[in-house]
Amino acid sequence: MRLRLYGLVLAALVMVGGCESGFTQAQSGKPDIHRGVIEETVYHGGIVTPPLPKPSFTLTDTSGAPFDFSARTDGYVTLLFFGYTHCTSICPMQMASLSAAMRQLPQEVTDRFKVVFVTTDPAHDNPRQLRTWLNNFNKSFIGLSGSATAIKSAQVAAKVPYGGDASEHAAFILAYTKDNLGHVIYPAGITQSDWMHDLPRLASENWK
Repeated sequence: MRLRLYGLVLAALVMVGGCESGFTQAQSGKPDIHRGVIEETVYHGGIVTPPLPKPSFTLTDTSGAPFDFSARTDGYVTLLFFGYTHCTSICPMQMASLSAAMRQLPQEVTDRFKVVFVTTDPAHDNPRQLRTWLNNFNKSFIGLSGSATAIKSAQVAAKVPYGGDASEHAAFILAYTKDNLGHVIYPAGITQSDWMHDLPRLASENWK
């Protein structure tokens, strides 16, 4: 999945719809964006050109404290994902492959990352549910929630697609490197080995 994307052409790498149908589309669909696929890169995710500025939004973490996304992730490689805990395919598969890779990498690499999961289902994902679900993958993963309006605003700020209910969310994880720009997206179907390949590169990337 080594794609260079120009003009933020994300059609083949995102999902807005039910989790199950979205996984099939994102994993097996052929890119119908010929003018956007230009060249192979060193990353197994999709390179976004121009890169996306890190969004500014404040939501609530699982301890009940306000979490200023831009300020609290400054200086880290930040992996941002919107989803919900009752999803049966994309959300747990994305988180499982990422967490499995992070367990295999040296701590000096993983300490450079913050993984932030924003629920798209605040009516059902209460803080305890969200924290318990994330702990199944990695206790360091940050869970955020808020009002439906605040979460939609966060999705707009991050320039990710959203829908009318919890099951309609972007299928990709967006990686912001230490320059506070989102350079790489990781759609459904990314594997543990893909993350093992890319995470050390993201940690040391300078994007000149």
